[in-house]
Amino acid sequence: MKKPLAAALLALLLAGAAAAPATASIPLEAVAQAPAPTNRVQAPAPAPREQAAVTVDFAGTVALSNCSGSLVRAPGSLPSDPALVLSNGHCLESGFPAAGEVVKDQRSTRSFSLLNSAGSKVATLRASKIAYATMTDTDLSLYQVTKTYAQIQSQYGINALTLNDAHPAQGSAIKVVSGYWKRIYSCNVDGFVYRLKEGEWTWKDSVRYTSSCNTIGGTSGSPVIDTTTGRVVAVNNTGNESGESCTLNNPCEVDQNGAVTVRQGINYAQETYTLVPCIGPGNVIDLNRAGCLLPKP
Repeated sequence: MKKPLAAALLALLLAGAAAAPATASIPLEAVAQAPAPTNRVQAPAPAPREQAAVTVDFAGTVALSNCSGSLVRAPGSLPSDPALVLSNGHCLESGFPAAGEVVKDQRSTRSFSLLNSAGSKVATLRASKIAYATMTDTDLSLYQVTKTYAQIQSQYGINALTLNDAHPAQGSAIKVVSGYWKRIYSCNVDGFVYRLKEGEWTWKDSVRYTSSCNTIGGTSGSPVIDTTTGRVVAVNNTGNESGESCTLNNPCEVDQNGAVTVRQGINYAQETYTLVPCIGPGNVIDLNRAGCLLPKP
């Protein structure tokens, strides 16, 4: 997991765990041409237009103690809804959730430093509760804060990032934006991992980056943003640091046949489109909504 080592060790002590996951990069939105007359030379067809990339900066990201995160909304969220902050499950203030553990609607007063486009802190947001968190099948946490999206936009001029509601595409250009380090990594989606295993935790259908997203400790919980849509497609969470297989900070890839692959220096994220069906009216996390497949308590 990509979380500063000292914090990771402290989380382990607090949780009483024998082993913990690696924190992702730790210190995690053809023009048709009529046929030319036969007596003329046909002009070459115009090249297809490439969709311009959106500007990706730090606006809407947050810094946590030892991790990164982002202010997010579902496509159907309303300005009057209480705002949500996305990070990793392993970034919880209580330490790493055990395999099989799900945290829901647990009181929290955790604070988040809200950043503007330049990476400067413009406000402190405070949680009212952990709306949802787990390290089973995925590695994410979703906090509800005490202000609405409208209040945050009016007071600080910051809009929430929107969660994409579709599976990310292989080869798409992405940026991993760390509020903790105020650093942006650029790469592409290299592929998807059937099962990503790290210590006692196993994650499904993880995103694997190309090598230029060489995230480090403290980037855990960073939003992974598609540069075409500007939407959040994943949350950064781990990478193989030393080439070990399936150990803490050294996740391994496991395919449908059980074959294990180790890719030292390669980093990973957990898809976030799975969150969208679970977010109901008022930004309430409802695990019984149609299409919601997140693990239940």
